[in-house]
Amino acid sequence: MTEPMFRNSYADSQRAGAYAGLQFPGTYHLAFRDLPALIGPVAPGDTALDFGCGAGRSSRFLRDLGFRVTGVDISADMLAHARAADPAGDYHLVPDGDLSSLDRAGYAVALCAFTFDNVPSEARKVALFTGLRRSLRTGGRIVNVVSAAELYRHDWTSFITTKFPSNATARAGDLVYTEMLDVPDRRPVEDILWPDEEYRRVYTAAGLRVSRVLHPLGHADEPFVWVNELTVAPWTIYELTAIE
Repeated sequence: MTEPMFRNSYADSQRAGAYAGLQFPGTYHLAFRDLPALIGPVAPGDTALDFGCGAGRSSRFLRDLGFRVTGVDISADMLAHARAADPAGDYHLVPDGDLSSLDRAGYAVALCAFTFDNVPSEARKVALFTGLRRSLRTGGRIVNVVSAAELYRHDWTSFITTKFPSNATARAGDLVYTEMLDVPDRRPVEDILWPDEEYRRVYTAAGLRVSRVLHPLGHADEPFVWVNELTVAPWTIYELTAIE
């Protein structure tokens, strides 16, 4: 599989500023709605790693669940917004692909919210998941929230994707595009298509197993005007644990 020419859309000061104010609107609501039940009770002192924390939205989410949170990202622009919104938070810049600075065997949970939509190759994904596995304490879990392949073939409350014809024929590893509707920056966002079967191969190679998987759908009584969310899941949420 050839690695595409890819530039992380969020490593951009204008995009970072637009994304920093985004909370949990519309389609994004479904990515986070079921995480508290999936993660379960948080014991006093439990630590969480927010891998690819961006502007800190997911770090604050974990903090509100009761975790002591460390957020890491490769984008200095995003981290500047995270620190501005959460001055008491623990945020760190890490080199792309380098997890050597993370605590070893320390975290109860490592959350990756959309991070792997922007990791372009199987080898890099395997290396990162291997590093994340090593950062967990015994019994710890990785929660990986990713865009389902279907996200790029439908339109949604928060995204337009069908205006990009190449999305319809994209295969694993190809560039795919969305236009975000909840932020003022409407430039296309580039992601890497990575279907379920490809993720499962990566997990096995990294010494992980899928313990649970969620395909969150919208509910008719939620305060959003759903487009396709009632019948098609835009996100896939994997709970991963180390293979013994």
